[in-house]
Amino acid sequence: MKRDGLKDIWKALDRHVTDMRSRPILALFDDADRMADFSARAGDIHLDFSKTNLDRSALDLLLALAEGADVAGRREAMFAGEAINITEGRPALHVALRQEKGALSLAGQDIFPGIRETRQRMAGFADDVRGGRITGQGGPVTDIVNIGIGGSDLGPAMARAALAPYADGPRCHFVSNIDGAQIHDTLAGLNPETTLLILASKTFTTLETMTNARTALRWMGARVADPMAQVVAVTAAPERAAQFGIAPAHVFPFEEWVGGRFSVWGAIGLSLMIAIGPRHFMAFLAGAADMDDHFCTAPLARNLPILLALTGIWHAQVCGYATRAVLPYDQRLARLPAYLQQLEMESNGKRVTLSGLPVAQPTVPVVWGEPGTNGQHAFFQMLHQGTQIVPCEFLVAARGHEPELEEHHRLLVSAALAQARALMLGRTLDAARAEVAQAGVPEADLNRQARHRECPGNRPSVILLYPQLTPGVLGQIIALYEHRVFVEAAILDINPFDQWGVELGKALAREIMPVLETGVGGAQLDPSTQRMIGILRKL
Repeated sequence: MKRDGLKDIWKALDRHVTDMRSRPILALFDDADRMADFSARAGDIHLDFSKTNLDRSALDLLLALAEGADVAGRREAMFAGEAINITEGRPALHVALRQEKGALSLAGQDIFPGIRETRQRMAGFADDVRGGRITGQGGPVTDIVNIGIGGSDLGPAMARAALAPYADGPRCHFVSNIDGAQIHDTLAGLNPETTLLILASKTFTTLETMTNARTALRWMGARVADPMAQVVAVTAAPERAAQFGIAPAHVFPFEEWVGGRFSVWGAIGLSLMIAIGPRHFMAFLAGAADMDDHFCTAPLARNLPILLALTGIWHAQVCGYATRAVLPYDQRLARLPAYLQQLEMESNGKRVTLSGLPVAQPTVPVVWGEPGTNGQHAFFQMLHQGTQIVPCEFLVAARGHEPELEEHHRLLVSAALAQARALMLGRTLDAARAEVAQAGVPEADLNRQARHRECPGNRPSVILLYPQLTPGVLGQIIALYEHRVFVEAAILDINPFDQWGVELGKALAREIMPVLETGVGGAQLDPSTQRMIGILRKL
């Protein structure tokens, strides 16, 4: 089927969603097979999307959409190393970073020996730091400061927090913001003589990263005779790292075909490997590789990334829900919503198709969220009674890492299941009226008080269940979301591997900086920006 044939499927989906808007989700459970048909499993991850208004007809249409968009063909092209990032003319081969074995030739050269060599160098370096064989001027390394931004920060920072029970190496700190407050406060409590700096930048020219790097080196140089001996570079531009003065043994390269937001699996994950050790880092990679294998081999109708993506397409493009809440009921996944914001919104926040034509549907929804149960006491009021419908994705572990606090975990899981149930069921006006009557509200005020307690329900949610947040499970979760983004992009016919909008802001910042600093020039700037610069200089 050519992409022109997809128009009929989109139209059928639009007709179908019009017919079902008033249908209660609960009514779909009259089908005894609903739980089996609207859930699936891969590895340690169980996906339940039964609490959505998707029915069999809608799911069949969505599966036809995936087939018609040739998701399988695009998937094969990605894993084969074809240049699917068409605006930059290169492959997107982050998946290769987590494969234990394999062979793949690009420009006549097998990429896997280089991947394995870097991984082995990382492991040796991590072991030497953890074992005290690589030290600072003042002795064994006690602290790692990873200086990066975007994918060079969010991935390892999120994963390090998620895998805290496995972190038995030096303490890890992450600096990303150009705001001097962050690097000031991070360095304030550290000893420069036992601190190792990791400068993570794909180009080794990123303004925020290089500015923070120079600040950290000045801090370190006040106490350390040779600060560059305590600096490591992770970059796709090793020649620039060498010009910066970093020794070749301390430079860990990665390739241009690894996008920043997909890069935690390789050298960008060095801080994570030092924190949790090579063995746990390899388990992290193995979990992702397992999800890759499932994505490549499972039929569409039982394929977790595809089903999660189709649920997202149904909510965002068909139902028109403009946002999605990611709600990990797992405190150590507190940074996952921020990580997914970049992964999804930078990837699929596009407005033209691969051919450069305007997209026919809305693209990525706004992704946001916080851990439960904190979110329940912040924004869940809006989820239950607000005027906008927000699909929710709950992540829930069957057990935590603190057996002595088992009661806490039971309460946590109960809360997650209750919130998903409450979003679906709501509270009817009759039930609210009975509740306030039982509370002794006077008859004359009964209806008014009941209206304030009524919840419409029929609000969709998805639940991802897993046994425990281990390195392998975290790898599966991240790879699941990566492939979900890829599938949605394939269906929408957009390129998820570039970010030209980000580049625009960087270019304009370079124009403003000298004017802000000197007050001279700026005629090319718009009147509003000129005025703001004037006010800021006076302040």
